[in-house]
Amino acid sequence: MKAVATNFPETPNNKTKRAWIYAKKPSGQLYAIRQWVGYGLLLFLFAAPFIKIGGEPFLMFNILERKFSILGSIFYPQDLHIFVFGMLIVMVCVVLFTVVFGRIWCGWTCPQTIFMELIFRKIEYWIEGDWQQQKKLNEGPNTDEKKFKKILKHSIFLLISFLISNIFLSYIIGVDALYKIVTDPLDQHLGGLFAITIFTFVFYAVFAHIREIVCTTICPYGRLQGVLLDDQSITVAYDHRRGEPRGKQKKDAQQVKGDCIDCQICVHVCPTGIDIRNGLQMECVSCTACVDACDAVMEKIGKPKKLIGFYTMGEIQGTVTKRSNTRAIAYSVVLIALISVFISLILMRSDVGATLLRAKGSSYQLRDDQTISNLYSLELVNKSASEMPFRLVPEDKKLKIQVVNPINSLAKGGTASLSFFLIIDNANVKRYKEDVKIAVYSGDRKVETLKTTFIAPPGM
Repeated sequence: MKAVATNFPETPNNKTKRAWIYAKKPSGQLYAIRQWVGYGLLLFLFAAPFIKIGGEPFLMFNILERKFSILGSIFYPQDLHIFVFGMLIVMVCVVLFTVVFGRIWCGWTCPQTIFMELIFRKIEYWIEGDWQQQKKLNEGPNTDEKKFKKILKHSIFLLISFLISNIFLSYIIGVDALYKIVTDPLDQHLGGLFAITIFTFVFYAVFAHIREIVCTTICPYGRLQGVLLDDQSITVAYDHRRGEPRGKQKKDAQQVKGDCIDCQICVHVCPTGIDIRNGLQMECVSCTACVDACDAVMEKIGKPKKLIGFYTMGEIQGTVTKRSNTRAIAYSVVLIALISVFISLILMRSDVGATLLRAKGSSYQLRDDQTISNLYSLELVNKSASEMPFRLVPEDKKLKIQVVNPINSLAKGGTASLSFFLIIDNANVKRYKEDVKIAVYSGDRKVETLKTTFIAPPGM
């Protein structure tokens, strides 16, 4: 994989300095589609925290309270196995799309790219003009016009960063808690205010200053693609067989030139500042801006489009003549299987999370009424969206239950800790240790079955 370092060119004093990238305003068919995809995802991102199902957030990832809401269903640490399956599905999706479509995630659906290209850069184009005007403004003297444009741009950047930080925080603590932070007196939510402030300046720094370095240096995904790609992977690539030797087209020229006229427009529109003609590079995010730009040039000079386009690495290298879908189908089958298991786990998930343990340091107790008892402690979590009445019933009819601190219901999202005795007549004891089950009922519906052991001296 050939990489071209364009962000840090050498300077005369042998030091490295970042070369600020001025990306030409993109346009074209693929860019139009990318805007529909990007703005659709932005609409979902900003709307999802405010959508509620059964009174619970559509999406919430409350790491602080270890409480997660997905599609209105509340998940707790007891549902770790479901979370693991969800993460496994995400990993397979990443591998699948990278193996088949290269780094298309980065250019089309990554929040960094969407915010940068569809919001912040558009504001920059609106205030400072296209790439040449931006460069001229930055390299020119500090006039009143320049100061006004810079203050206006960065003020809007800060305002949008503040809005984004509130949205991201709403995914963590929920919109109701965020609303309290916004409306209550400041001294009541200093921690929340501090978090919003930090998030705001982080987002501002990323989109106003760090920019493409997130994709080219910080994010590890670009390096991961080098491991996953092979000659069947589809990437944005330059067809050097058709384009070389590049150069201006001249009539009656003795040397036959390729279709590339070396106009550099593919470089000018690239948001990471690379030259796609140098081959596959880690910095390429497959945004397809170069595809649209090159197609426009080819159309003007009467040449076929797709000098830059979606090609497999094997097609560009001349080692593959036909694309194979076998691997994509195999990954898709695995992905569908994982999603099916994930949905099954969600549908089969109990409304009650329960942890049943024998009381610490206790054994059996011999009672005066010719019975034997064991003491247990029980932790219950109501994972449903409403208050839940409950009762405990031993599945073995020979056992009786005596609750020490009776609790008859669980509030929505509530927890309860209680202790109870399991009691059996001496005459019914057959073994020293016996497996038993305790059912948790809500009304007439069994919502959970708990397993434990009952110990007693045999032959009483």
